[in-house]
Amino acid sequence: MDNLLSITTFIPLLAAAIMALLLRGDDEAANTNAKYLALFATIVTFVASLFILFGFDPENTGFQFVEEYEWLLGLQYKMGVDGISILFVMLTTFTMPLVIWASWGVTTRVKEYMIAFLVLETLMIGVFCALDLVLFYLFFEAGLIPMFLIIGIWGGANRIYASFKFFLYTFLGSVLMLVAMVAMFADAGTTDIVKLLNHNFGSETITVLGWHILGGGQTLMWLAFFASFAVKMPMWPVHTWLPDAHVQAPTAGSVVLAAILLKMGGYGFLRFSLPMFPVASDLLAPLVFWLSAIAIVYTSLVALAQEDMKKLIAYSSVAHMGYVTMGIFAANQQGVDGAIFQMLSHGFISGALFLCVGVIYDRMHTREIDAYGGLVNRMPAYAAIFMFFTMANVGLPGTSGFVGEFLTLMGIFQVNTWVALFACTGVILSAAYALWLYRRVVFGDLIKESLKSITDMSGREKMIFAPLVIMTLLLGVYPALVLDIIGPSVSALVDGYAANVEAFGIKDMQTAAGSSGH
Repeated sequence: MDNLLSITTFIPLLAAAIMALLLRGDDEAANTNAKYLALFATIVTFVASLFILFGFDPENTGFQFVEEYEWLLGLQYKMGVDGISILFVMLTTFTMPLVIWASWGVTTRVKEYMIAFLVLETLMIGVFCALDLVLFYLFFEAGLIPMFLIIGIWGGANRIYASFKFFLYTFLGSVLMLVAMVAMFADAGTTDIVKLLNHNFGSETITVLGWHILGGGQTLMWLAFFASFAVKMPMWPVHTWLPDAHVQAPTAGSVVLAAILLKMGGYGFLRFSLPMFPVASDLLAPLVFWLSAIAIVYTSLVALAQEDMKKLIAYSSVAHMGYVTMGIFAANQQGVDGAIFQMLSHGFISGALFLCVGVIYDRMHTREIDAYGGLVNRMPAYAAIFMFFTMANVGLPGTSGFVGEFLTLMGIFQVNTWVALFACTGVILSAAYALWLYRRVVFGDLIKESLKSITDMSGREKMIFAPLVIMTLLLGVYPALVLDIIGPSVSALVDGYAANVEAFGIKDMQTAAGSSGH
């Protein structure tokens, strides 16, 4: 089918439009209809995305399922997927039905809630499929709006502060990216991402306001994109919006934020920074390495001090994204493979951990760690599932969490052993905060009166966790499922990057030799 990508992308938006126009009233029947329509739309989207996955040829390192049409003012509507982006599309379509199903308990403004998540799904899929700069930017920025509303309307007591902080942080970073995109268009004369991947942006040293800038225009563009993607990831020290957003967001909002939205930053580094600005990426890689290493250790220590369950898991997310950025800028096969694998794995594990918090929050309406203890006595099924994802988050061999961390550390070890050594301490610290959280919430005697009547997980809740458990185990035992799909595209990316950096090195030596001869 020629338009399979567009169909998959816009099914949720179509369902949102139907819901907005045809569903009337705010009674229980209307709310139930909204929930079922949203669930049906997300399942259909997932099924449509499976056709893309099964029709995808991993050995072809170019873009597949490409659609191209004339669009606005001569701009192109261009969509396509390669080995790097297809699994992020799958992660999005896989997660959204579970998110909708987990929202079954929502009772206020249900129709608007479901519309916000359906619109958000279309925009997230669009980010991973867009092959035009303007289209990418529109999807990337528009995704802020439904998430802003989800946190600001259905969030916790301090939701307005958290939603504005989330919006302003991510929007301000993206303004610099827009300036860089205008500069790229001025240089290359096109907004087509496929053509830009093969365009050589100037890497000769330039002087700006008396400063000599190595890597020239590439470095300036790289820094502008970095401002946007580093906030989105989020990297230390621009991570402070994330814990606030997670704590105030409803459970489903936290799951989408952790599982998918954070991955847009990593995807941006892979799609733009490495292939388009290889010289600048090589020059500035040590900066990324040390920022990532600091993030892993610092946010792990901060997680140890948290009293709020969601905040602890949010800081854990920042630490795990540190491995991703290290792996990407190691720019070798193991590093980039590991970074992509870690992002997918983190989507399942972190999403599940936020759902675990949601299960007991729905019953007790508090996220304070001290409010719990001894839950294993009343909730054995919950204790088992929470234990599984806690161990996966630590990186237990046999779970997907181990594979991603191991590959990224292998990749960075080949490039910088000191950074690798520093980052390895994060593995120990993650075990400390994760097991500390689990012990305080689940183990011990059931002494709090309020917990003595708490009920174990319902059948619906268990069924929501089942696909996440299966994927976490499957990828941990058989990582080739992912690595075989991403491998050829990553290999092409790494080879092209190495060739460009090497050419710059030769050119640099020639320039130095020429200047010393004068």
